Amino acid sequence: MVRDILKKYGIRGGYHDQHFLIDERVLDRIVLAADIRSDETILEIGAGIGNLTERLMEKAAHVFAIERDPELVDVLRDRFGDHQKLTVIQGDVLETDFPSFDKVVSNLPYSISSEITFKLFKHRFRLGILMYQYEFAQRLVATANSRDYSRLSVNAHYFADTSMIMKIPKSAFSPPPEVLSAVVEIKPRPADFDVLDEKYFQDLVTAVFGQRRKKMRNSLLRNRQLLGIEDMKDIIPQLPQEILDARPENLKPQQFAEIANILSMHRKRY
Repeated sequence: MVRDILKKYGIRGGYHDQHFLIDERVLDRIVLAADIRSDETILEIGAGIGNLTERLMEKAAHVFAIERDPELVDVLRDRFGDHQKLTVIQGDVLETDFPSFDKVVSNLPYSISSEITFKLFKHRFRLGILMYQYEFAQRLVATANSRDYSRLSVNAHYFADTSMIMKIPKSAFSPPPEVLSAVVEIKPRPADFDVLDEKYFQDLVTAVFGQRRKKMRNSLLRNRQLLGIEDMKDIIPQLPQEILDARPENLKPQQFAEIANILSMHRKRY
């Protein structure tokens, strides 16, 4: 029983503000969703005391488990020893070089969910089954014209298809967190629209969603310095009217790309 592991190692509620997933049914559902083959390598971020790690090891050829807290690293090493299927990596996930992996299955640290997700997008992998704070998950999977649609939604769609596959109650953790959680399936794929300058595309999306209630025309004019185009008024007539009259929350990702591609070409002239 996973609760017994907490007792064995004297880890009590609220340990370093961490919330350990202890519901065995939820753990099993996560692993089932990952559809792990016996020849696959799995990356786990924030392994904690190894409740999910143990199940991943049963299915995979190898598991790389990243954990920052040295005390929890000691728990993992004591619990699993020198198991040939497991490599424990102690370090900050944002500063750690990822090994090659096929799938990533993790209960992510919520405070750096965005940074981890976009770091993952820089790597090649088949599937991600990742747990997030519920509100973050809603934004990650949202589509245009929905309440939760955001810069996160647009930027994530550039890299992958995302869908929420289960909502996790607070009672699934020890201690129970103050927020709900959700598991998201991420399937990386080539972008289904062209972007001339990826960073500029992302900067544009960030800038206009900072004023999500303004129409794109006004937002572009207000952000002309940030976007590197002082003469934005001269460029505006060249942009599609239906996009200029819309608000950011109403535009599809490929429409942001269309605007970014036009502006990025003009930016180089100044």
